[in-house]
Amino acid sequence: MQWETVIGLEIHTQLATKSKIFSGAPTAFGAEPNTQACAIDLGLPGVLPVLNAEAVRLAVRFGSAIQAEIAPRSVFARKNYFYPDLPKGYQISQYELPVVGKGLVEIVLEDGTVKTIGVTRAHLEEDAGKSLHEEFQDFTGIDLNRAGTPLLEIVSEPDMRSPQDAVAYAKKIHQIVRYIGISDGNMQEGSFRMDANVSVRPVGQEAFGTRAEIKNVNSFRFLEKAIQFEVERQIDLIEGGGTVVQETRLYDAAKDETRSMRTKEEANDYRYFPDPDLLPLEIDAAFIKNATADLPELPDAKRARFHAEHGLSEYDANLLTGSRELADYFEVVAKESGEPKLAANWVSGELMAALNKAEKELAESPVSAPLLAGLIKRIKDGTISGKIAKQVFEAMWQGEGDADQVIESQGLKQITDSGAIETMIDEIIAANSGQVEQYRAGKEKVFGFFVGQAMKASKGKANPQQVNEILKRKLQG
Repeated sequence: MQWETVIGLEIHTQLATKSKIFSGAPTAFGAEPNTQACAIDLGLPGVLPVLNAEAVRLAVRFGSAIQAEIAPRSVFARKNYFYPDLPKGYQISQYELPVVGKGLVEIVLEDGTVKTIGVTRAHLEEDAGKSLHEEFQDFTGIDLNRAGTPLLEIVSEPDMRSPQDAVAYAKKIHQIVRYIGISDGNMQEGSFRMDANVSVRPVGQEAFGTRAEIKNVNSFRFLEKAIQFEVERQIDLIEGGGTVVQETRLYDAAKDETRSMRTKEEANDYRYFPDPDLLPLEIDAAFIKNATADLPELPDAKRARFHAEHGLSEYDANLLTGSRELADYFEVVAKESGEPKLAANWVSGELMAALNKAEKELAESPVSAPLLAGLIKRIKDGTISGKIAKQVFEAMWQGEGDADQVIESQGLKQITDSGAIETMIDEIIAANSGQVEQYRAGKEKVFGFFVGQAMKASKGKANPQQVNEILKRKLQG
């Protein structure tokens, strides 16, 4: 029997506010345990939550970015369940009336196909605390710093049909939230976490199969592997005569498997009801306008513009719009150098390779966008060759100055004096009569030998185009 996979994702992204969603406690990562949780976060008797307007503004920005409905009136609810790291015994969330309604996200598949994934909703809620297992033996520690941290939970439609679809969608959401500045998307710090609802059904069947939810996946690679394992587990289970149970599962990266965590709750198990301490949230047109007035150009529009305006390939345009920071860096290099295609090659090639090797982020690059533009100008005007430029870039990376300073201090200016190049080539031809005869007898591959000798003699400084032209003329003579 042939099986079809059905996947929906719930993505929790931590909003970039300085304080929590219902209190003034800070949200900075890395503080000592239990130093950033106040009485409101813990739900102590007599306290009242106050909604953080910045969290609402960021949610509205996301809704606008995915062309979603922004609810003029939404309601906060209490979602009741017990966890050791949820001191109130309930989570303030949204259920029936979320702040962001239906929207759309386009993903590009590996074969270039564009697929639209529906977003069911995006709602505001508070995070729970964190249970600490690794640091202790025989007991569990509880850190409540994260309790009350503002989250936007982004729920997709079950429109994905493969682990690759799911990863492409998750990456797109990650890209969007970072582009519009609502989250840093740091997966290592828990700012972007994914839950995958996975089921299988026979090809052609309309009804969905029983789904299992894989909780709290914090890497795209693990998301793909977890879904792949779960799909195979469910198919093997059904074909073996078993039944898939609706449950919550965890992905164990060390064993590359999912394992059961608990039976999956339904909405009625949480006993949702409107939070009596919070009024309905009402958003007017003026608030939406102010929240979205400074939205940047979004990734899809930027990619299309790079392709049309700068003549970049689809591959380069997609790569260079991977993050807003990288796109902005490229645009500065392209504008200041006047050579967008060469700029694209250097940013996606030499710069990215150097960053990866040094394990640095773009913001930490010793070579700024204006500095790289200056290097490209020297290639453009013939001061240095592309090969010498790599040597100059390395010196710039080591902090030895801008392109002009490095070229001057290391004597790397390209030789463009045709007379000097001719003299050098005459000497090479005279010293290699055997290779000359081979070339003139039709062995054209020998030409590369002469080019190599010329570049070696000039220490790589001779203009390659002039070398080729003069060599051809001399050798044919």
